[in-house]
Amino acid sequence: MAEHDDHPAYPVGLRLNGRRVVVVGGGQVAQRRLPALIAAGADITLVSPSATASVEAMADTGEIRWERRRYQDGDLADTWYALVASSDAAANDAASAEAERTRTWCVRSDDAEAATAWTPATGRSEGITIAVLTTTSQGRDPRHSAAVRDAIVEGLRDGTLAAPHHRTRAPGVALVGGGPGDPDLITVRGRRLLAEADVVIADRLGPRDLLDELPPHVEVIDAAKIPYGRYMAQEAINQALIDHVKAGKSVVRLKGGDPFVFGRGMEEAQALAAEGIACTVVPGISSSISVPGAAGIPVTHRGVAHEFTVVSGHVAPDDPRSLVDWEALARLRGTLVLLMAVDKIGAIARALITHGKSPDTPVALVQEGTTAAQRRVDATLATVGERVVAEEVRPPAVIVIGDVVGVVTDPAGLLEG
Repeated sequence: MAEHDDHPAYPVGLRLNGRRVVVVGGGQVAQRRLPALIAAGADITLVSPSATASVEAMADTGEIRWERRRYQDGDLADTWYALVASSDAAANDAASAEAERTRTWCVRSDDAEAATAWTPATGRSEGITIAVLTTTSQGRDPRHSAAVRDAIVEGLRDGTLAAPHHRTRAPGVALVGGGPGDPDLITVRGRRLLAEADVVIADRLGPRDLLDELPPHVEVIDAAKIPYGRYMAQEAINQALIDHVKAGKSVVRLKGGDPFVFGRGMEEAQALAAEGIACTVVPGISSSISVPGAAGIPVTHRGVAHEFTVVSGHVAPDDPRSLVDWEALARLRGTLVLLMAVDKIGAIARALITHGKSPDTPVALVQEGTTAAQRRVDATLATVGERVVAEEVRPPAVIVIGDVVGVVTDPAGLLEG
């Protein structure tokens, strides 16, 4: 864009499904913008020598291709859209120059004036995407755009289309359960607190699409715990919460599911309490119930299961650290729901069979439940270990064991998740 260009920006919606998009830089900006590009169906290549844990997880699951190196001239060949967001100013300038030569629309996170496109403040409500964009390069105020966006979204959600004043919270911490993954399944209170935050400390399993709606001034801290891979130690997360609230910030700890269901939420609340810091706990929809439901599996059903038990499967049955009575679970007639158990499901199945559970007991594995990538793999206790490997089931996945797996919840095909 030419320097001091006072002409208004032309708003447009890009249809990127199957089209090549290149992202330069794997930091916070990429972490926030990539989910929307993935949701749009773009064919994404990330060029960066490093990446946040959440961005790395997107590459590990095949949602993006990651070339672990610095930008090189020619990387934007045949590209429809480029996001330049590295910490290397020279690389950003070079990529932007290539985009100009190749007539590729290019967003710059470090220099809006050098960009040929701007990212609007976006929000979603009931299938509608709201995008608010400052009309000219002079006096751009992303916070104002985000506040207008928030007012429109709020009005659509409550049916009034009123524009309330943008609210800000006093310093404090909110432990927010983000639900199973679909951004629409976070609670209204959780979404409001998120919109008012100065700092968001987010897990990989939280509803990552919501990060794209945050105003640019919000600091997003990646606390992703990739199973058996990179992680931010719990003590570091606790300290980050304490440090930011003591600095006068409004902090949201965004978690997947519910903060107190295998979410270490109480550990964080205790760490805050030890420093004299109160926190607000916002319950979330647990994946233990919602993910089976989204896959058409009721965890209880009249005449089939009168109880369900939720178990963490991150420790194998024969591990001395295990706190689970697998022999007692094998005797139950109801439903077993296993979380964090993909890696250990073979050993768990063998233990249940050893303690008397029928090898023919139905099992369903639901990967990425409630998201666009959701898929279901069915098996039995006898075959589930082999099926996980053959079908390349990856975390996060919820595993349901019991006769409810075979219940037809929607014989007419009318149920929608």
